[in-house]
Amino acid sequence: MSQSQSIDAVQELLGAQGYVCGRALATVVFLALKLGRPLFLEGEAGVGKTEIAKALAAGLNRRLIRLQCYEGLDAASAVYEWNFPAQMVAIRTAEAAGSADRAALQTELFSDEFLVERPLLQAMRPDENGAPVLLIDELDRTDEPFEAFLLEALSDFQVTIPELGTVTAPEPPIVVVTSNRTREVHDALKRRCLYHWVDYPDFDREVEILHARAPEAAETLSREVVAFVQKLRTEDLFKKPGVAETIDWAKCLLALDVINLSPEVIGDTLGAILKYQDDIQKLQGSEAKRILDQAKAELELA
Repeated sequence: MSQSQSIDAVQELLGAQGYVCGRALATVVFLALKLGRPLFLEGEAGVGKTEIAKALAAGLNRRLIRLQCYEGLDAASAVYEWNFPAQMVAIRTAEAAGSADRAALQTELFSDEFLVERPLLQAMRPDENGAPVLLIDELDRTDEPFEAFLLEALSDFQVTIPELGTVTAPEPPIVVVTSNRTREVHDALKRRCLYHWVDYPDFDREVEILHARAPEAAETLSREVVAFVQKLRTEDLFKKPGVAETIDWAKCLLALDVINLSPEVIGDTLGAILKYQDDIQKLQGSEAKRILDQAKAELELA
């Protein structure tokens, strides 16, 4: 039986890779695998969107191909480029040898030997382990022309190289698209995908995630860390800490042999959970103690 033939199996598959998720997320991942539809994940930075693709690739034993999006990304950078330096060397070598067959040289120059494959083209190639997992990360960083191109590529799972022809995927890749919602992605692309908003986890699930990713942390410290971070997310901050920061902070505290949280320890390690100086300044002095006291009080009531 395939590891992805039921929602429970998908949840177990992700869990085996250290990715703890709820049934709603496991359901949409199951449907994406079952129906062969791209999965569009939106949410704040650091909530684990990218990690889903990594866990899927590891759990299914598939190759992970990542297209990291950025402003100005175009089709050439995402699909393929020609190795111009190598082509120039080939031209000069042919000239030095006195080769006069220009047609043969041109055919050679625009062959697979000089083709530099980028993520989208790589994802269309056959793989002995099955279709790869294609992670299109932070799509919201690109612009609308690239979205339009991507919409076409995801519709047919094929790309065209003018000099070589059309490359069609023998088996469509497993596509995971992520967005931090710094801008709205066009509805036409979203309609091609199954959508899920990845939110911050509740207290119990975040503790479970911390156990999976930092198992050496004691139960008391794990609960204090999660309670403090969750309380911190209710504050007026420029950038709220994600689950990734919770894990990083716990590992930093372990490296310092911290057993329990204190305002002094928090002040010394704020750079692990907050990434903007304005946010760090807000927690200096009595603020860290206030939030820690509130977090511990809620733990006692739980």
